[in-house]
Amino acid sequence: MPCMDDQTIKANIAALLKRVRLSAEKSQRVNPDILVLAVSKNHTSEAVKAAYSCGLRDFGENYLQEALAKIDALSTVSIRWHFIGPIQSNKTRAIAENFDWVHTADREKIVRRLSDQRPQSLPDLNLCLQVNISGEESKSGVTMGELPDLVKATINLPRVTLRGLMAIPAPSNDRKTQESAFATLREAFEAAQSIAPSMDTLSMGMSNDMEAAIAQGSTIVRIGTAIFGPRNG
Repeated sequence: MPCMDDQTIKANIAALLKRVRLSAEKSQRVNPDILVLAVSKNHTSEAVKAAYSCGLRDFGENYLQEALAKIDALSTVSIRWHFIGPIQSNKTRAIAENFDWVHTADREKIVRRLSDQRPQSLPDLNLCLQVNISGEESKSGVTMGELPDLVKATINLPRVTLRGLMAIPAPSNDRKTQESAFATLREAFEAAQSIAPSMDTLSMGMSNDMEAAIAQGSTIVRIGTAIFGPRNG
């Protein structure tokens, strides 16, 4: 795993929070409404500690075994752990038992397994449904057409709470293209609120497109490179 010194991480976080604030102001958004989720996959527990010491409390992991090792190493630190990687059926129990949020639920079987396997001793697991807004065959996510049925299947399950939607659009450096993709998810979110009015979360935007995501209503931006620098893998 790459290792970046604490002072560099601190400087990166300060610059990132300024970007979030300026983007929110430009979009006439209230800054506290936007959560920075630090994507710590392929970065060390020490890097997570450094980011935590700068005030970040939410960390996202893609790979279950790597995440479980960090969760164990950082068990004395009050971190909210988010699972943001593809979910295989044989991994749902460990995810349900160890995470606070899941952003990548994309089919009913997975949602039901997370509900069934969430320990009753823990608070409800917060769920975002991943939507394939770009229609890419290589991308995970429920289709736009299938989304309403998945929302309906999720909202009444025990031990999970449907919080919102997540998407990873096709990469683009064009701001209009970025905003168009995020607007598609926002519109799907607004439509889904007629089924699940308590939904309050749009998980969209990463280091290279967070301004476009914030302009279109993102409430969680998932940031790795802009905090921890380039990663391997």
